[in-house]
Amino acid sequence: MPDAMPLVADPFAKFQDWMNEAWTHEPEDANAMTLASATPDGTPAARIVLLKGADTRGFVFYTNTQSRKGEELTSNARAALLFHWKPLGRQVRIEGYVEHVTDAEADAYYATRPRISRLGAWASDQSRVLPNRTELEHRLAAYEVKYPGEDIPRPPHWSGFRVVPERFEFWQNMPFRLHDRMIYTKGANGGWTIGKLFP
Repeated sequence: MPDAMPLVADPFAKFQDWMNEAWTHEPEDANAMTLASATPDGTPAARIVLLKGADTRGFVFYTNTQSRKGEELTSNARAALLFHWKPLGRQVRIEGYVEHVTDAEADAYYATRPRISRLGAWASDQSRVLPNRTELEHRLAAYEVKYPGEDIPRPPHWSGFRVVPERFEFWQNMPFRLHDRMIYTKGANGGWTIGKLFP
């Protein structure tokens, strides 16, 4: 039977090691993660988003803040993330609270997006009913005329969220479903308590 996961004191360092390895096996979407949010009354929703930043402050993704997920995260600032790297037989679950990134962070990332993606952030009323595809195409064309060059300001409703972890679970596939599960729970003093879970 393979060895169990070695003990690593810092969950952020462990995550980065796993992410670096994931990129070698899934070069197109290793940063894809399931984001779970909920309304204030507890109605859940989940979708795939792309991780765009990870450090000891938390895990960042960008979206239309007026979308369903944006409204849920604003009204109920708790979220869960799930990374699943099937070729490696690994999962990482992260749970924590949510905060907005700074305007400077959002501006910097927005500037790196392709031109059409930046225009699309203006044209799309994300999560709202779209009567037909033609309407989206017409709106995009109108913004192409409004912003003909590369100088496209970031829409005020487009920004980023940061999930600040309070709990990590690292899951490693093992034979006979005797999986290895390591958890990190953040304490009141900011330190991490490390433990194992039955598979």
